[in-house]
Formats: sequence, C-alpha cells, structure tokens
Amino acid sequence: MSPVIEEHARARLITDGPLTRPVPVDLRYDATEDPRTVHITLPGGTDWAFGRDLLERGLRTPIERGAVRVWPCGRTQLIVELHSTDGVEVFQFEIRTLIRFLARTRAQAPATAPPSDGTPEKRPSRTTTTTAAPTTTAARQERGAQAARG
Repeated sequence: MSPVIEEHARARLITDGPLTRPVPVDLRYDATEDPRTVHITLPGGTDWAFGRDLLERGLRTPIERGAVRVWPCGRTQLIVELHSTDGVEVFQFEIRTLIRFLARTRAQAPATAPPSDGTPEKRPSRTTTTTAAPTTTAARQERGAQAARG
C-alpha cells in the first residue's frame, strides 16, 4: 500500500456575497513526509499543510492553530478558515468526506507516529506552486472537474 493518500473533494468557497461556489480541492497525506501532517491543495495550486489533529478536533469543537481555524457547522458541515497575507479564505466541507479521509490517514500512519494527544505539531504553512488549475472545460472534464496537480 502506498504511503501517500490523495482524495479529490469538493468544498464550497464562502464569500462576502450572497452565493457560495463549489471548488475542487485535493486532500493529501504522506506518512513518509510527516505522519502528523495533512495537506489541502486549493485551486490555483495553493497548498496548506497543518496537523492532522487540527481537522480531527475541528470535527467536534472550534479550534485554531496559527493561521488556520476549523469548526463544525451543524452536524454535516465543517468550516476551514485560512488566513494569509493575501486575505482570508473560508471553505465549507462535508464532514463525511473529511471523516473518510482522516480514517484512511490513521490506517496508514506508521506505528512510530506519536498519537494525537495534544503534543505540539508543526505550525500551519502555506505554499503556492506555479502550476494553475485547468481553465478549459475540456481540461476540467478530462480531470473529472478536479484541480491540476503539479
């Protein structure tokens, strides 16, 4: 079994306007890179890395670590708020998508990985790649309407 888990998902981008819009995101976990870190890659290639426990705890109660805030919204939604020098991005996820992803990461985590017991984790980080998501309809359909991976 590959130590890398990737899952394509949809989130809703929450804006100041009256409408939200669905956006493709990639959830990624690499046990060989850092067994306690998950990545969310947004359209345009922006990658956020933060502790897996942040998402796990955010499923139950509001939590904040550095530039990332996570909290449940009702019984079926989770809000992830990302702060950067460019501003704030707020995404709404289906909780079941994140529960499935986190279950897969726990199953893949090496036995030597420290448990999620409140031990301080790596601070959230943001990186931007130079590859952008496909912009043509054909390219989106070819990728199943998912963001490009660079």
